[in-house]
Amino acid sequence: MRLRGVRSSRNVEDRRGRGGGGAAVGGLGIGGVLIVLAIGYFTGIDVTPLLGGGGAPQQQQTRELTQSEVQAGEFSGQVLATTEQVWTEIFPDAFGEPYEPPVLVLFSGVTQSPCGGASGATGPFYCPVDEKAYLDTEFFAFMRSELGAGGDFAQAYVIAHEVAHHVQNELGILPQVNAARQQTSEREANALTVRLELQADCLSGVWAQSVSGLLEPGDIDEALNAAQRIGDDYLARRAGRVPNPHSYTHGTSEQRQTWFSKGYQSGDPAACDTFGAESL
Repeated sequence: MRLRGVRSSRNVEDRRGRGGGGAAVGGLGIGGVLIVLAIGYFTGIDVTPLLGGGGAPQQQQTRELTQSEVQAGEFSGQVLATTEQVWTEIFPDAFGEPYEPPVLVLFSGVTQSPCGGASGATGPFYCPVDEKAYLDTEFFAFMRSELGAGGDFAQAYVIAHEVAHHVQNELGILPQVNAARQQTSEREANALTVRLELQADCLSGVWAQSVSGLLEPGDIDEALNAAQRIGDDYLARRAGRVPNPHSYTHGTSEQRQTWFSKGYQSGDPAACDTFGAESL
């Protein structure tokens, strides 16, 4: 993705450098930690207790960011700026309202949010209470090394997906779905969540179409590969489990790729009505 000359967004809150290190957690070792992080992110379960190890909490200390952290922060700010430009242009025409962008919180290890404690174990997420997206930039390394989803555009897709949840929140879709999930069975709640996530994938595709002038050969393939590697069925098999569609919360690899592609090919948010679709 060609980001040279692209400004960095001012809506970035960088909480990194406030402690934390690369040591193994809870005696798990780095491999075990990465597996636990994958379980937490892709099942929606906060696995922080599994990482605690029962020890006393460590006092956070200020530290300098590494060069890779600095680069990840600059990259994230630039990608966020492209989402701001895209949705500021598209949102009023598509929905008749001005677009108010979210804040992207960069953190390392753990932080706090109105939606609960945030940690690397929860993965990137959007909190509708404060309208902020939370990202531990170490997740990029995890995507590359553990999921085989490398590439800068795969990383940009992750940010665009969380911003898409903010778009859903601005439209009132997110609170409606959250309310509906509280009044139904777990199976039906999961099905609603899948539609919510696939719509965010589609809206990410709309963003990708709008920044096509910044794309390099292979960028869309990186995003599609990432979508494939974070499908519920793929992750279940990778974990040695038999895929169970009723437990899905993000959609299959094929569904995630299909809806991202639908948004990218159309460039139209109206094409992203996963809730009105008979078949996903």
